[in-house]
Amino acid sequence: MKQSRVDFTKVDAALLPTIILVGRPNVGKSALFNRLIRRREALVYNTPGDHVTRDIREGVAKLGDLRFRVLDSAGLETAATSGSILARTVDMTGNVLVRSQFAIFLIDVRDGLQPLDLEVGQWLRKHASGIHTIVAMNKSESLDEHGVLTSAAGEAHRLGFGDPVAISAETGLGMAELYETLRPLFEEYMFQLPNNGLNEDDPTSEAEANEGDESKLPLQLAIVGRPNVGKSTLLNALLQEQRVLVGPESGLTRDSIRAKFQFDNRTVYLVDTAGWMERAGKEKGPSSLSVVQSRKNLMRAHIVALVLDAEKIAKSKNSVDHQEVMIARQAIEEGRGLVVVVNKMDLLRENQRLLEKVMDAVPKEIQTVIPQVCF
Repeated sequence: MKQSRVDFTKVDAALLPTIILVGRPNVGKSALFNRLIRRREALVYNTPGDHVTRDIREGVAKLGDLRFRVLDSAGLETAATSGSILARTVDMTGNVLVRSQFAIFLIDVRDGLQPLDLEVGQWLRKHASGIHTIVAMNKSESLDEHGVLTSAAGEAHRLGFGDPVAISAETGLGMAELYETLRPLFEEYMFQLPNNGLNEDDPTSEAEANEGDESKLPLQLAIVGRPNVGKSTLLNALLQEQRVLVGPESGLTRDSIRAKFQFDNRTVYLVDTAGWMERAGKEKGPSSLSVVQSRKNLMRAHIVALVLDAEKIAKSKNSVDHQEVMIARQAIEEGRGLVVVVNKMDLLRENQRLLEKVMDAVPKEIQTVIPQVCF
């Protein structure tokens, strides 16, 4: 494996080349995302006819001595009816293309080329004409025979994006070939940037640069709460971009989305956790994985933002239920900061009595059940 002429470890993270993973549902995009960032962060679950990933995930990938940003998109389904979850997902993926210079178009080589693969290819040519697209034939470990792979590669040429690369996101097969394909493309991209994108003034990482100064160290903020209280809307508002899918359907967010932004010269990592399920022990499939992932993110957070629904509070006797109390108590007992966010207050503007009820009831009840909390 030939080494790159660019030392990507010294490149400013904001200037690294960016790849978006695209393809129809269940071709292995999240599995490849996890392999490239070298940790199991995106949910991977076999759900024929359904989507596990519905939001845009982002991470810094490592492939040999290459470093680049990678975006894991939801499965593209161009025939989705207007206004459905899938149609909104396509729109979101299209919006993120402007941040990408490269795309890896995954197909499931075991299925052969599907009509939807051809539709996704047409969608890419229409919406990503300026992006260099590489076709990756995923799950190739099951087709090791030379003749079979050669035939599959010939079929993949119909997509119109040049020679495909045979890989297996699960086993790591073909990662060396993917490296050899990406290396010259990344080198050419970097050589077009001023100073090759090198951060010559301060090549150290952010954490190293701020070591000893706790006021400048990155903060981890977890946004938690029950399904449909507006966690994803809050995250999108803070980032000022449509990073997470939102809508009236329950359980839209399945992955815990991690995003970075700057506030008052300090880096904040936002985590929008999947909705806390009422019967976590009984949930199966992607929902059960979401609960496990949400709990892990709570353990890493410095600050927990507990989001409540003002409209529901106005109609009920209690401001918080048992699970919300448990989340808040856990945060306080473990020394984390707690912020209680009462969302959807705008829905009560026309009813002053209910508005005042919520504003009075929430702090009183929280201080009753969690006396350590100060207002």
